[in-house]
Amino acid sequence: MTAPAVPQRLAAPEPGWTDTVDVVVIGSGIAGLTAALKARELGTVLVVTKDVVASGSTQWAQGGIAAALSPEDSPEDHLQDTLVAGAGLCDPDAVRALVTEGPDAVRDLIELGARFDTMANGEISLTREGGHHRNRIAHSGGDATGAEIERALVAAVKRLPDIRLIEHALVIDLLRAEDGAVAGVTLHVMGEGQLDGIGAIRSRVVILASGGLGQLYAATTNPSVSTGDGMALALRAGAKVRDLEFIQFHPTVLWLGKSAKGQQPLVSEAVRGEGAFLVDHEGKRFMQGQHELADLAPRDIVAKAITRQMIAGGKDHVYLDARHFGDEKWRVRFPTILASCRSHGIDPVRELIPVAPACHYSSGGVWTDLNGQTSVPGLYACGEVACTGVHGANRLASNSLLEGLVFARRIANHLAKGLPEQREPAVDTRIPGLVDADVVPELQRVMTVGAGVIRSAHGLDEAGATLAKLIEQPAGEPGTPGWEATNLVTVASALIAAATVREESRGSHWREDYPDRDDQHWSGNLDLTLPADGERARPGATFVPQSKENRQDG
Repeated sequence: MTAPAVPQRLAAPEPGWTDTVDVVVIGSGIAGLTAALKARELGTVLVVTKDVVASGSTQWAQGGIAAALSPEDSPEDHLQDTLVAGAGLCDPDAVRALVTEGPDAVRDLIELGARFDTMANGEISLTREGGHHRNRIAHSGGDATGAEIERALVAAVKRLPDIRLIEHALVIDLLRAEDGAVAGVTLHVMGEGQLDGIGAIRSRVVILASGGLGQLYAATTNPSVSTGDGMALALRAGAKVRDLEFIQFHPTVLWLGKSAKGQQPLVSEAVRGEGAFLVDHEGKRFMQGQHELADLAPRDIVAKAITRQMIAGGKDHVYLDARHFGDEKWRVRFPTILASCRSHGIDPVRELIPVAPACHYSSGGVWTDLNGQTSVPGLYACGEVACTGVHGANRLASNSLLEGLVFARRIANHLAKGLPEQREPAVDTRIPGLVDADVVPELQRVMTVGAGVIRSAHGLDEAGATLAKLIEQPAGEPGTPGWEATNLVTVASALIAAATVREESRGSHWREDYPDRDDQHWSGNLDLTLPADGERARPGATFVPQSKENRQDG
């Protein structure tokens, strides 16, 4: 069974209104708002977001933002840790851009108004997380870094009347010119207002910053808006999506029971960075001998170790022990996590914290070059929706906020050389399609079972076969639930295609039928495209061997 075929474009009514701007930014997290703030100097900017502007994944980031800000650290050290975590598939040029431009980008955030925790001498307080050999994680409010960064960016955007915002709006598909280049977007504005229902925004550039795909799985740390919309839109527009098989499962997500679904509370890696450790149901530590950093090993290694432990013991969770922190450290350093645990009846000051891996982050995404350009002219991408080459097969902890920040700036710097001309949208002759919104719970179940932490050819085949049946269910009227379901199925189909082709275990892709890393055959990337062919198309995966000059030991 190969990955199922999916609709070529979303079924939707014709636009009832039209507007024109220079730049459309899709998404309002750290990547989207940074891009908007920088692009406003180049022309008119419109930010489109599915919920209110402050929603999305950035606000949920607990650990912090990684950058070589300490005199005891260096961009070179940060680069090496990132390459090792990426298991041989990072683009060294992209990583070098990240780590060398990162410190100045963080300082710009501070000038913008973001407040990071400091030590008694006024210097930024830096901590450590999994995979890092230096203290380089800047944090805010103990464990509320993302919320503070989002607050500062939202405030900056709202101070500027020349950045327009459309909230509660789902972008449906790209408008494209005859030659395939970007001509704008179609979108649906949910709710009453001057712009309501289906509309078209003509633009010279579209910047995708729409976040991830966590709602593909039954349990995730991602908010409900993370339905893979940007990746699905890009695939339907003919863009190249890279390395979608590398889905990072955060090892320590609060386990709330077998029936828990949707967004689950994260227990930040920073808790282990401060000295917490994992234990089994007998209270025995099990990370020693798994990696030189033990409980602070890269996330893929910790998630696999926990999963093995759960399988061996017939359990559905393990425990995190941070009782030795004491009440004051919990209150000062991790107030958000403390409150979250207590709200679910767990007191981490006195009790072990039940944890299990859950879908956290997509290391792959829409392929971009070092300037954030995708393979579709006029379409750019940054943040989790993008695959810049920074993360390789496994994202290093707290590199995600930094990547969104740095590559949004790089996009704006590239556009400063000149925006493309406004194109005339061509008539879209593709047959529209829609998936029934009711398939989502079953989709999440089969993806968790067949394409979760542990994968195999059999499991992936079963997942693909089930998805194919779900797609055949008659769909209802076009609307947000159906569009999101179609986007989820589209991304799931592409992920299954990539995970089936990569017959090895590397980073956050673990095949139990191919348990070893195989550099001889699989040292390279998998590019996914959706051919424009008929009513539906099947995502195809093409292996791109790593160039000799970029080959790494990982």
